[in-house]
Amino acid sequence: MPLLPALELATNHNPTASVIWLHGLGADGHDFVPVVKELQLPGTLPVRFIFPHAPQQPVTINNGMVMRAWYDVSYDGLERRTDDAGVLKSVEAVNDLIAREIARGIPPRRIVLAGFSQGGAVVLTAGTRHPQRLGGILALSTYLPMPEQLGTAGSDANRSVPIFMAHGQQDNVIPLRMAEASRAALEAQGYPVTWHTYPMAHSLCMEEVEALSRWLQQHLGS
Repeated sequence: MPLLPALELATNHNPTASVIWLHGLGADGHDFVPVVKELQLPGTLPVRFIFPHAPQQPVTINNGMVMRAWYDVSYDGLERRTDDAGVLKSVEAVNDLIAREIARGIPPRRIVLAGFSQGGAVVLTAGTRHPQRLGGILALSTYLPMPEQLGTAGSDANRSVPIFMAHGQQDNVIPLRMAEASRAALEAQGYPVTWHTYPMAHSLCMEEVEALSRWLQQHLGS
């Protein structure tokens, strides 16, 4: 499988860590590029940010409109239904990006997966299943697909991977209860989750960005 097209931005020369950041449904890799500057990471922590573009595909809940999506979403009655096969296909694409960072000299423990909404669902799945211990997972305004598989499909190498989860209290796209259920499923399997909620809708806020910066410096600073 060819590597996903992606934007790259380094905070300083000779990066010693990488963050692979997946956008949400209908967006593209440009979506979170401005956040890099807002994180205000110190120059002593050179990080390469990779912002891949999801493939174009029809999305059932949007009347089959073709857009950038990590997987399809449909309705099962009144509930949203995630295309699990599509999630796993995107996980393979993320694994390929991880492999490239390792080939570039970045140790797995200094690779962080980040994602918003659909992108967050993919990185939660990819990070918990990856066979090598990663540096962490940033799961923003999202949920964990296939939580019932966590016990058997989760990689032993990443049982203790640090996870940052944040969600808006007024999120009407992915309700807070979905994120809370995902958090509970992760914690039930022993994953260490740092949990944040903010008075916002389906978005990011500056307080959240500041918390992300502290978390990245804590886990990648050494």
